[in-house]
Amino acid sequence: MSVTFPPAFLWGTATAAYQIEGAVREGGRTPSIWDTFSHTPGKVEGGDTGDTAVDHYHRRADDVALMAGIGVNAYRFSVSWPRVQPTGRGPAVQRGLDFYRGLVDDLLDHGIRPSLTLYHWDLPQELESAGGWPERDTAHRFADYARIVADALGDRVDMWTTLNEPWCSAFLGYGSGVHAPGRTDPAAALRAAHHLNLGHGLAAQALRSVLPARAKLSVSLNPSVVRARSQSPADLDARRRIDALANRIFADPMLKGTYPEDLFADTARLTDWSFVHGDDLAVIKHPLDSLGLNYYAPAVVSDATDNRPERSDGHGAGEHSPWPGADGVSFHQPPGDRTEMGWSIDPTGLYDLLLHYTREAPGLPLMITENGAAYVDKPAADGTVHDPDRIRYLHGHLSAVHRAMADGADVRGYFLWSLMDNFEWSYGYSKRFGAVYVDYETQVRTPKSSAHWYGELARTGVLPELPGLPDLPDLPEA
Repeated sequence: MSVTFPPAFLWGTATAAYQIEGAVREGGRTPSIWDTFSHTPGKVEGGDTGDTAVDHYHRRADDVALMAGIGVNAYRFSVSWPRVQPTGRGPAVQRGLDFYRGLVDDLLDHGIRPSLTLYHWDLPQELESAGGWPERDTAHRFADYARIVADALGDRVDMWTTLNEPWCSAFLGYGSGVHAPGRTDPAAALRAAHHLNLGHGLAAQALRSVLPARAKLSVSLNPSVVRARSQSPADLDARRRIDALANRIFADPMLKGTYPEDLFADTARLTDWSFVHGDDLAVIKHPLDSLGLNYYAPAVVSDATDNRPERSDGHGAGEHSPWPGADGVSFHQPPGDRTEMGWSIDPTGLYDLLLHYTREAPGLPLMITENGAAYVDKPAADGTVHDPDRIRYLHGHLSAVHRAMADGADVRGYFLWSLMDNFEWSYGYSKRFGAVYVDYETQVRTPKSSAHWYGELARTGVLPELPGLPDLPDLPEA
């Protein structure tokens, strides 16, 4: 039996600047931490970099036309901080802002609603050289940058997100070191987490001071649906420790204006948290208009204080842990199917996540700002790209969204990760998440079967039954 979503539901796709734009030395842009990291030998699979990526900087108009042809009505993109404000300080580079002005105009001309993310991990290298997110000043620099972008685009963009997945920025960037800037200091990771929270609050204040009243403010978190392997007290406590580090360290200050006391106790041997100043929490708890949630797979944990902990947490194979203060926790791969990332396929986690935040933040609308899957996609002899596994993945997760809505979750939209194959961070170009296949040699774009399927869903709002798929019109290559 098919299900129908509300007429006003947003059906979008999503990307991030460093993953798609390329043109890293054009228009006044200077290096970000990801430029530095990807050019460091051994940091990215295959030695890949985002120097060219999928050349969106030069193919912007065609990419927007491709989105329109698919049929989506929203597009979530990020602004490259070093393209707009190369050193992270001072005035904007107008050539950088002009690129995003043109992108927004193209989207609006095609009836696609722009959803702008200010920070998707590309900190200007100059700010990192001055200490990066572990330093308080970076939060203030972020607020200045937010104001610059709002001044330039606030008349045409009404959906604004401050940060994407601050957990990754803090704990993969400064804890495990598998993401830029590649540092491995647990105390610095905790400082970074707080200053990302503070930067979110300061940026939200700056946006409110500049944007028109109709603008909607949000943040995109990647909460972990943490499940204990057993109901033993030790395993339940392992779950509590990871929940504090994965979820409550960001959601509690942003939604409640507090940090969890158990987080302080768990990390006391690493820091005394004196970097939290008197009015910080009031700043961080800035009113939001919606909460963005990114979901891919749940986590299964257990206590491992008597053994070497297992690190099957889905966040890379670095030697250092991204879980400061939780060294005695093991992560386990649940049984069942997995994506090419090795992540389990479990739509019940998305359902649980939506109901959890419905209870945690009653009255706050929710937006799924990332959900999708990587698979090994290859063109057939006739040039088409069929990805039935991705369609099954999306169908299962969108069914879970609809069920959560029926059970009271106020979900306003869904952004498929990702519009097209691109630079997948430390995995380079080895993983393909896109609904559109990209030949990295020629930059030719070919919509996969999932793009046709998702476009029909976006146009009709009706989630069809599987396995039958409707006949869809051909979409041009770009």
